[in-house]
Amino acid sequence: MKRTARRLDKAYGEALCVPVHMGSRIVLMSDCHRGVGNWGDNFQANQNLYFAALQYYNRRKFIYIELGDGDELWENRNLQEIVRIHSNQFWMMGKFYQDHRMYMLYGNHDRKKEKEKYFKNKCNSYYCEAENEEVALFPGMKVHEAIRLQDACSGMELFLVHGHQGDLWNDTLWKFTRFLVRYLWRPLELAGGNDPTSAAKNYQKKERIEMRLAAWAQKHETLLVAGHTHRPVFPKPGEGYYFNDGSCVHPRCITALELERGSISLVKWSVKVREDNMVYIGRDVLEGPESLADYSRAKAGLPGF
Repeated sequence: MKRTARRLDKAYGEALCVPVHMGSRIVLMSDCHRGVGNWGDNFQANQNLYFAALQYYNRRKFIYIELGDGDELWENRNLQEIVRIHSNQFWMMGKFYQDHRMYMLYGNHDRKKEKEKYFKNKCNSYYCEAENEEVALFPGMKVHEAIRLQDACSGMELFLVHGHQGDLWNDTLWKFTRFLVRYLWRPLELAGGNDPTSAAKNYQKKERIEMRLAAWAQKHETLLVAGHTHRPVFPKPGEGYYFNDGSCVHPRCITALELERGSISLVKWSVKVREDNMVYIGRDVLEGPESLADYSRAKAGLPGF
């Protein structure tokens, strides 16, 4: 618990501050784990859902913030190959970035992105087969550990992290854990075993991490949004301050948190079938919208909370 608190305190103090306002539209997604299109690419099954969701958010001029583990760099070494395989998704992400509407955090599985030189070499541009030339992707982009969304008018703040902070195996010992995943746990997983270091697959570990994140948020009375555990969390005003956007590798769906008109919602994107058997990709609101101001009112102990 103390390790997590120290790491979150440090990340909070060094976080990028991004000003927002009541008219801001922001979507928070994480844990895509984009791979190289092989049998181990957990993102492959949901790539069309993700692409459709990004198209929707781009049309509506949302800011896209990826809360870490966007790319699977523990099982794969070549980020450029991931970009090539999932070029459609990166092309759409590039549109957000070119319009100054994209931010990216690193998680434990793509922590190498924290090195500016590495990310610049791998993601400054990519080869577009359709245009038969190198196309700019994320030139000059910096990948952060944490972001603080701040509304100067209302004083509301959301603290965004991946959620691995303070996790011994996935933070402090991440390089050793990456070695185990690459050369031990992955083969065992194919044989039916679970990776004991994974917060997404180890339910006891998942609950411990969520408890620590929720405790930090409660102590500081700060809305904290994370990913990492792949389990969506959406407290009502007065019930807590810890949110989780879920992941993009759920079976048959992806989840996200939306901020719009001063409210927050948890949504799901999935394949649906109309009565005439036409297949389409649809969006469902699972929780909310809840006014962010109500979380502040609950914190202040105003009537009704």
